[in-house]
Amino acid sequence: MSGKLQKVAYKPVGLLLGIGAGAVAGFLFKEVWKLAAGDDDAPNATDEDRGWGEIIAAAALQGAIFATVKALVDRGGAAGVRKITGTWPD
Repeated sequence: MSGKLQKVAYKPVGLLLGIGAGAVAGFLFKEVWKLAAGDDDAPNATDEDRGWGEIIAAAALQGAIFATVKALVDRGGAAGVRKITGTWPD
C-alpha cells in the first residue's frame, strides 16, 4: 500500500480510536476523581462553590489522564497497522 493511500486508509481508524480513547479517558478520570477527592462530581471551572486549588487539580489530573490514554491508543493503533500492513502509518 502506498504511503498516501495508507494515510487515507488509517484516518477513519484513527478517528474511531480517538473517540474510544476519549470515552475511556473520561470514565477513568471520573473514577480516579472519586477515589482522590471522595466526590462523585469533578469541579467545573465555573463552579463558584469550588476553590482554585480544586479546579486546577481536577484540570491537571484530567489532562494527564487524557494525554496518557490518547498516547497509548495512538501508539497501539499504529503498531496494529504495522502488524497488518508491514509499514508504520504516518
